[in-house]
Amino acid sequence: MPPQPQRSVLERFPAGGPRGSWPAEEYAAAQRAQGTDAQVVMDLRSDQFLVVTGTVPQ
Repeated sequence: MPPQPQRSVLERFPAGGPRGSWPAEEYAAAQRAQGTDAQVVMDLRSDQFLVVTGTVPQ
């Protein structure tokens, strides 16, 4: 069975940001521009957007 990817949280952003504002997406885009594979996911329990990067354990 292949190793399961683990995610590391790079940054957290509240879900209730101003209308038309996407700070999590902007942060993730800046991380991708620097070579980090960053994605935005929603954490429903905390009502936050998380910017995460996936890593595969060796």
